[in-house]
Amino acid sequence: MKNLFLSCLVMGVMGLAFWAYTENYETKGKLDEIAQLNRDISEAHSRLRALKAEWAYLNRPERLLQLVNANFDELKLLQLTADHFARLEQIPYPGPDLGPITEPIEVMNREASP
Repeated sequence: MKNLFLSCLVMGVMGLAFWAYTENYETKGKLDEIAQLNRDISEAHSRLRALKAEWAYLNRPERLLQLVNANFDELKLLQLTADHFARLEQIPYPGPDLGPITEPIEVMNREASP
């Protein structure tokens, strides 16, 4: 009985050791995967910064003005100035579409009524 208990105990310890061994390597694999993802994210951020810098370089006002002037015959673009903007009060908004009046109602003034 003592030998059976001891052999079960040894088998249990060996099973736990195998489980710990596999968990250790799975954890190391996941840590390597996380490190690779972090490197990929860092490279993506670097590319994004480069693209933003290139976009800012290409959208310089003086460059855009040169392009507008060079392609005026084809595109008919004008330089954007402060005169091209209006205040909100100056914008005409269409009223709601009420449709045709089919049944007119006569309205009396209260002061004019007897």
